[in-house]
Amino acid sequence: MTLIKTITHNITLALVALTFTIGSVYAGDTVRHRGPTVVELYTSQGCSSCPPADALLGKLAKMDGILALSFHVDYWDYIGWKDPFAKPINSQRQREYSRIFRKSYVYTPQMVIHGMAEATGSNAAAINASIKHAKLAPDIPIKLARLKSGDLKIRIARGRQPGQASVWLVFFDPVHSTKIRRGENRGVKLNNYNVVRSLQKIGDWRGQRLALTISAAKLTDHQGQGCAVFLQNAQKGPILGAASIQLADNAN
Repeated sequence: MTLIKTITHNITLALVALTFTIGSVYAGDTVRHRGPTVVELYTSQGCSSCPPADALLGKLAKMDGILALSFHVDYWDYIGWKDPFAKPINSQRQREYSRIFRKSYVYTPQMVIHGMAEATGSNAAAINASIKHAKLAPDIPIKLARLKSGDLKIRIARGRQPGQASVWLVFFDPVHSTKIRRGENRGVKLNNYNVVRSLQKIGDWRGQRLALTISAAKLTDHQGQGCAVFLQNAQKGPILGAASIQLADNAN
């Protein structure tokens, strides 16, 4: 009988603890949901190996807790099809990653997960494993809000990250469908998701609380329907935090 009472008591305590934990999760002022995991796909419409990776990124883009972005590179433009979304800055960003990952070359399709790991862009198993690992990393809260003026307010929390990090602003389109007329993918209709149209550094962060404002005029004077901000080690290492917002007024 004593054993039964002891077991009942322990179960009751466990349920109380579980209830308290669940209550804390739902109390927004107690537990904060972490920001999204950033997945970057380096791709090209002129690359015959890229369509499966493009499709995989499209699936990731629909998942909660993931900010999936397509960075189109320009180094395959010479082989027959000039990618309309390719930009030199995207190719340069990938080359900087190759140094971090100690590779002597760049390739497509490549996915970079939260600046921490890389994998062939069609290797779903490796990518999913890296996403799980990235979700365990420290996360610096970033909040985005549109003001009545139309400006975008960016607030980055304080953190203990040593050294310096860069604040990046990116504009992207949810999807583009393109009929390829030349090159390796000739005759194929490609769907590209969360296509990056603009990427720029807008500030530095050294662990302090930071507030930045993007003017309404700048938000409308760009290519891209979606907007994201992420904080990344200044040497193109791990991403420390991210957030995104839909620019509905800019949809076209």
